[in-house]
Amino acid sequence: MLHVIFYFQVHQPYRLRNFNVFDVGGKGDYFNNVLNREIIERVSQKSYLPTNNLLLKLIEKYEGRFRISFSVTGTLVEQLGLYSPETLKSFMELAKTGCVEFMGETYYHSLAFLFGKEEFIFQVRKHRKMVEELFGFSPVVFRNTELIYQDEIADIAEEEGFRVVLAEGAEKVLGHRSPLYPYKTYNGRLFLLLKYYRLSDDIAFRFSDRGWIEYPLTVDKFVNWIDKLPLIEKEGRDLFLNLFMDYETFGEHQWEESGIFRFLEKLPEELLVRDFISFAWPSDVIEIVKYEPERISFPQPVSWADMERDLSAWLANEMQQNATVTLYEILEKVHAMGADDLMESIRKLTTSDHVYYMSTKYFQDGDVHKYFSPYGTPEEAYIYFLNALSDVREKLRRREIHEI
Repeated sequence: MLHVIFYFQVHQPYRLRNFNVFDVGGKGDYFNNVLNREIIERVSQKSYLPTNNLLLKLIEKYEGRFRISFSVTGTLVEQLGLYSPETLKSFMELAKTGCVEFMGETYYHSLAFLFGKEEFIFQVRKHRKMVEELFGFSPVVFRNTELIYQDEIADIAEEEGFRVVLAEGAEKVLGHRSPLYPYKTYNGRLFLLLKYYRLSDDIAFRFSDRGWIEYPLTVDKFVNWIDKLPLIEKEGRDLFLNLFMDYETFGEHQWEESGIFRFLEKLPEELLVRDFISFAWPSDVIEIVKYEPERISFPQPVSWADMERDLSAWLANEMQQNATVTLYEILEKVHAMGADDLMESIRKLTTSDHVYYMSTKYFQDGDVHKYFSPYGTPEEAYIYFLNALSDVREKLRRREIHEI
């Protein structure tokens, strides 16, 4: 049996305003609330609402045979509550169907795993609490920010009660092995599901690319590719086609005019007529798999970002490295001083997008970074971010003086 897992990352950061050096020590907010509202309203109308409505119709049409999975960040949920409550309600309506699985991740979509275990665990627990309270779902599947994964995450995920972890199916780790098989983490205690990035990216990145040799991507063509995948299995073992992508693929990155919604609407119909294909949640692997999967080790961090599929999307240049180290140093000081009034702002600054905007990569990866960035240059993103950190540092300095 081939089990198709549709997993969507649903995330929006709090984007910084043009926070200049003269704002340091003042009383202004760090974040561009006008821009944040504009983006949330636009993406909700173009992507979230129409896609949620379509998925709800598909779930009802196929009476539970069509299943999907989300990880929804805390920063998005907060902004939906402020700027588009009807969109938040539509996610809650999907949750009520019983056909949607919600996963655990970091509340602020951060790189905290790389810089502080305690902060990482705090954000994971905060996210779990939000998912339980808002969607009535207790996650047993974990996916770290931007699918960043290495062996140590398995240990923390197990401690936090997760049983399945998601990661990128990168060749540099897989070697000759296929991402269609479920694996076990290096310690053999958790299931590990790997993104089938070629077919995922055909939808997420190449769908409307007229320069792509396979353009246009039709449902018939895509299903034909899927039909051939089970041929690798000779022993009757269950396989998992893990199609992981940003939710904004539908309507925002790939516009409605491209036919992306018609593609999504037609795909389940063509797949479900095949008796060897079903839709599944990541957690279903726990009950479905009746054989012992191979253990696989990720000694170095792997992500789903850029061609390298490593950490270079966030930590390749000196600006990114300095910004991140400085951020977590100040976060530790905020912790140590018990400055709870500053904690929420500094945690919003841990969102990985802020250093993603500082990337100075070229060619295709560089174009993707520029597409997402609200700033004219990576240097602008760096300056505004450092100025915001300087403001937090200044507030801490004044507090120290006052206490003396």
